[in-house]
Amino acid sequence: MTTYLLCGGGTAGHVNPLLAVADRLRERDPEANILVLGTAEGLEARLVPERGFRLLVVDRLPFPRRPGGALLRFPRRFAGVVGHIRELIGEHDVDVVVGFGGYVSAPAYLAARREKVAIVVHEANARPGLANRLGAAFTRHVGVAFRGTGLRRARFVGMPLRPEIERLERHSVRQEAYAAFGLTPGKLTLVVTGGSLGARRINETVAEAIPFVIGAAWQVLHITGQRSEIDYPVLAGYRVIPYCDRMDLALAVADLVLARAGSSTVSELSALAIPAVYVPLAIGNGEQRLNAREAVTAHAAVMVDNAQFTPEWIADALVPLLVDRAALAAMAASAAAIGVRDGTDRVVALIDEATPGRVA
Repeated sequence: MTTYLLCGGGTAGHVNPLLAVADRLRERDPEANILVLGTAEGLEARLVPERGFRLLVVDRLPFPRRPGGALLRFPRRFAGVVGHIRELIGEHDVDVVVGFGGYVSAPAYLAARREKVAIVVHEANARPGLANRLGAAFTRHVGVAFRGTGLRRARFVGMPLRPEIERLERHSVRQEAYAAFGLTPGKLTLVVTGGSLGARRINETVAEAIPFVIGAAWQVLHITGQRSEIDYPVLAGYRVIPYCDRMDLALAVADLVLARAGSSTVSELSALAIPAVYVPLAIGNGEQRLNAREAVTAHAAVMVDNAQFTPEWIADALVPLLVDRAALAAMAASAAAIGVRDGTDRVVALIDEATPGRVA
């Protein structure tokens, strides 16, 4: 029996691909021992047990960004986390460590190397994080979600997608989806989302400019996020919901999606051949712009800076796109050409390659 230790967490960008791979490993071999390494503070603390996997918890230890006592104490604390993970690897007789980035992956890679355990790395963002840069130095089994990601020995495998997205047949569930959201069947639909917590700039701009979109003979499903405090207009053809637990159905009705450019969002939309308008998050290290770059270059998507995303931009740039059916069809075809639906299987194949003695 093979024992897998999947490492990652903190954000959905790390947890969702990890869980997709864990589900596939269990689906293929119900007897496999699948463990997840994470922290008590990240999303994994809730999502991993809910999915039926055992979570092994280590301390959350971000690298201090400023000089001070925390920086002086960091090496000893980091060595302690590495030692703890080495003990877990030995205790559970782990065969392979699979890292998806995040706080726990860096010490896990070091622990695996010292225990002479196989290492697999998956990088979800177009700009690799520090943990995965470290992991890539220890193994040739490195997969990336975006072509051109600058990571040592990387090969393109795509993004492990949630099963409901990977297996989604949009046309077969469209009528169900229209009914679920109270939308008009067959009418062109723009889906707007800023993620589970929302995106204030996107929400405010769309709420102000919604008459332009409605006037272009489109309807809108606006998923605002649970922290939105904006007063949204009440208009026919404008459906506003704070949260969507069936994003598969939302994507089934989407003729165009307006969203941030998180790695999972970009990967899912390309895999489903859905044209997109990306408004990258304006903070961080610019990875969202890089995530969207391939889709934009392939003419599968349009990108607009957060500061330039205004009601005027919607009137001058988005509305002309909405009424250009040929352009939208071309964007969908381009998305299909670069999209990958079998990212989960490709990562599992990478894991198998790293553990040739695996007992299925």
